[in-house]
Amino acid sequence: MSDFDTVLVVDFGAQYAQLIARRVREARVYSEIVPHTITAAEIAARAPVGVILSGGPKSVHVPGAPGLDPDVFELAVPVLGICYGAQLLAQQLGGAVAPTGRGEYGRTVLEVDVPSGLFDLPTEQSVWMSHGDTIAALPEGFVATARTTDVPIAALESPGRRIYGVQFHPEVVHTPRGQELLERFLHDICGARPTWTMTSIIESQVAAVRAQVGGERVICGLSGGVDSAVAAALVHKAVGPQLTCVYVDTGLMREGESDQVVDTFRRHHGMELVHVRAAERFFERLAGVVDPEEKRKAIGERFIREFEVAAQGLEDARFLVQGTLYPDVIESGTPDAARIKSHHNVGGLPADLDFELVEPLRTLFKDEVRKVGEELGLPDEIVWRQPFPGPGLGVRIIGEVTPERLATLRQADAIVREEVKAAGLERDIWQAFAVLAADVRSVGVMGDERSYAAPIIVRAVTSDDAMTADWARLPHELLERLSSRIVNEVAGVNRVAYDITSKPPGTIEWE
Repeated sequence: MSDFDTVLVVDFGAQYAQLIARRVREARVYSEIVPHTITAAEIAARAPVGVILSGGPKSVHVPGAPGLDPDVFELAVPVLGICYGAQLLAQQLGGAVAPTGRGEYGRTVLEVDVPSGLFDLPTEQSVWMSHGDTIAALPEGFVATARTTDVPIAALESPGRRIYGVQFHPEVVHTPRGQELLERFLHDICGARPTWTMTSIIESQVAAVRAQVGGERVICGLSGGVDSAVAAALVHKAVGPQLTCVYVDTGLMREGESDQVVDTFRRHHGMELVHVRAAERFFERLAGVVDPEEKRKAIGERFIREFEVAAQGLEDARFLVQGTLYPDVIESGTPDAARIKSHHNVGGLPADLDFELVEPLRTLFKDEVRKVGEELGLPDEIVWRQPFPGPGLGVRIIGEVTPERLATLRQADAIVREEVKAAGLERDIWQAFAVLAADVRSVGVMGDERSYAAPIIVRAVTSDDAMTADWARLPHELLERLSSRIVNEVAGVNRVAYDITSKPPGTIEWE
C-alpha cells in the first residue's frame, strides 16, 4: 500500500469505526481499522499520516472502559477524537470528563466560537450527538472551539500538537457538514494525498497479483455474487489466460443467473470458465432434508465435492482467488483471516485444499468493490446484484427442496425483483426476495373454487452492512402489484404475506 497515505482508525466499539473508515476513503484517503490495544510503537511502525479515535458505546468512567496507549499523543502524528475518542483524549491528557445528568442525543445545533483547522463559517451547524458524558475541563494547552446549548466544550483542539476532538459524529449523514470536517482534517491537517481512487486501486492490485502469481496458473471459484465476480475480473486483468474460473451450477440460483454468469465471463470477458452442471446431484443430496442447518451442511458438502472434482482437472493450479472483503478481515479479528475457513464466496472450501490464496479485494469495503467492478466493465446486473446466500434458494424454501418447489419459488422471486427494479428501488433496498413456505397450506378462493395452496412471503430490508436491518417500507401500490402478480402467475400459490420483522430480533434470511 506504499502508493497511498494511510490513516489509522482506532476502534473503541460498536460500528462507528467501520463507518469512519469508509468516510475517510470517500475522501480518497486509504484507511485501516486497528484495535484500541495497539501501542504507540506499533502505530509508529505503520507510519500513518493521521490517527482517528472512534466513538464507542461505553463511558470513560466505567470499569474496563477501553483506553489508548498515552504515548500515541507524543508521536507528532495528527489525532482526531470523535465522541468517546474526544472524551478519552481529554481525560488522558489531563482534562476532565463528567456525566451531564442528561444525555445529548440526536440532531443538535453547534455554535462555532473560534474558526479553526476543522471549522469554517457558518458559525451555526447542525450536528448529530450521541453521548451521556461530556468534557468538563480542557487539558492544558487546549482551547474550546465550539459548543451547544447543553455542552460548553463540543469541540477542542491543540493546534500546536495537532490534536483535535469533537463530541458529535461527523461520520453520519445526520451531520450535513461532517464530511467537510473530516476532509479538512485529512487533507489540510494530515496532508494526506487524495490518491485512493478506483483507478489507482486497480493498478496497485494488478501489480500485486502479478508479483504474487508470476507465471503460475490461478483458479477462481465463482459463486455468481459480486465479490467473487469482481475478484475474478481483477485477477484476469492482471494475468489473463493464467486464470481459470470454476462455476458450480447448483441448480439453486435465481432466474437467469447461471446463464448470465457464463455469458459474462466466458463470452464477454474471454475467460476460461469450467461450468459444472450439478443440479441433479444437489437435488439428490437434499432429498428428505428439512432442517435448515442440515440443509446448509448438505449444500456446502456437495459444493466442496463438485469443486474438488473440477480442481483435479487443473493440477498445475497453485493459487486460489477468493473474494474476501475488508469487513471479513476486521470481523475475524486475527492476522490469520486469509486462511480458508468456510468462506461464503466459494461455498465453504476445506482447509486441506492445497492452494495459496489470492485476495485482491481484502482491503476494500462492499461499496468500493462495486465501484471497482464498474471500472472493470462488469455489467450492472452483476455489480449491483443484491446479496445472496451461499446455499442459494435452497434456504428460502421452508421444507424439503424439490425441483418443483424450486421452480415455484424462482418464478415468484423473479416477480419480486422485477417489480422492485421497475419501481426504481433496487439500489435503495439491501435485499428483496421471496420465500416459499412449502409445508404450509391455506384455504383460498380462485376462480370461484376452493384452493388449498402454499403462501409466498415477500421479504425486503434496508441496511448498510447486514449486521442490522430494518424492514423496507415499500409503497402500498408496489405491494399490491406483487401480491396480484404472484397469485395470478405462479401456480400453487394462493396467498402473499409481507415480512415486517427487523434484524434483530429476526434475521434477514428465513433459514
